[in-house]
Amino acid sequence: MIRSKFIVAIGLALVAVLSAAPAQAQRDRVFVASYGNDSNPCTFGSPCKTFQGAYNVVAVGGEVTAIDSAGFGQLVIDHSVTITSPDGVEAGIAISLGGTGIVVHAGTGVVVLRGLTLDGAGQGLDGISVSSGQSVTIENCVVHDVTGVGLAVGSSGTAQQTLTVSNSYFNDNGNAGVDLRTLSAGELTASFDRTGFSGNGAGLKVEGQNGTGALTVAVTDSVAANNSGSGFYVQSTTGASVSNLSLTHTQIAGNGTGIEATGAGGMLWFARSTVTGNATAYVRGTSGALISYGDNYMAAANGAGLGGPLGTATTN
Repeated sequence: MIRSKFIVAIGLALVAVLSAAPAQAQRDRVFVASYGNDSNPCTFGSPCKTFQGAYNVVAVGGEVTAIDSAGFGQLVIDHSVTITSPDGVEAGIAISLGGTGIVVHAGTGVVVLRGLTLDGAGQGLDGISVSSGQSVTIENCVVHDVTGVGLAVGSSGTAQQTLTVSNSYFNDNGNAGVDLRTLSAGELTASFDRTGFSGNGAGLKVEGQNGTGALTVAVTDSVAANNSGSGFYVQSTTGASVSNLSLTHTQIAGNGTGIEATGAGGMLWFARSTVTGNATAYVRGTSGALISYGDNYMAAANGAGLGGPLGTATTN
């Protein structure tokens, strides 16, 4: 009798332990390689083939790393993660006809994209599309030749979102290199450092007319060149998001319009920047505000500005 009770107790303990254990532990760091297979465990010695395959098994907040240069497929992200490649490795994403290279709807997650090259080949719709994510960081990335937008961010919730972009290029995209907009009451704050916007329909567009949360964008040490529309553009309207775009140490050259601000609440501030070779130097639309700190270089090679004189600001 005592022995049978002991066996029953051991059995119950084992059941408790087994039921508490996960079916398959996820890894904090997983890998992809040209020679990988998505049926592998995604370890360094046995990597996966695609970003999506590796992402599906990485732990929340974990990292997916490319071992060698190859194309790793399109990706949908819905939780915190880092997707990265080391120096000297080109981790590519070829975007399908009408598709999007990376879709981010990560809720309150933190997403980092580093060292990626996204190629639309003239057929992909968007490069990176972000609808939610508490924080999105993009470093050392290139997005080119999509028919829509290289980086599209739409703040659709009520929580604040932040975007940080550095050492990246958005080139030859049909609609715009980057399009940032509010769609609800959530604030969107974005920072661009050492970033190029070239050969697009527009370089960087900031659009607050469809939301109410503040939209604040700062650009420094960057270039908008040879875009068929505006190099830098900001727009809002009465009762919508107050939208501020600030440019510092920025080159604006060879665009259809150098800088443009339109609509109530659409404000563009610029300092220590060069505006040259644009068909139109600037456009100040109805109720928009173009504000110079008085230390910019507006070269004679520009076409005339439209919409009246620039506003002025002082430093303090």
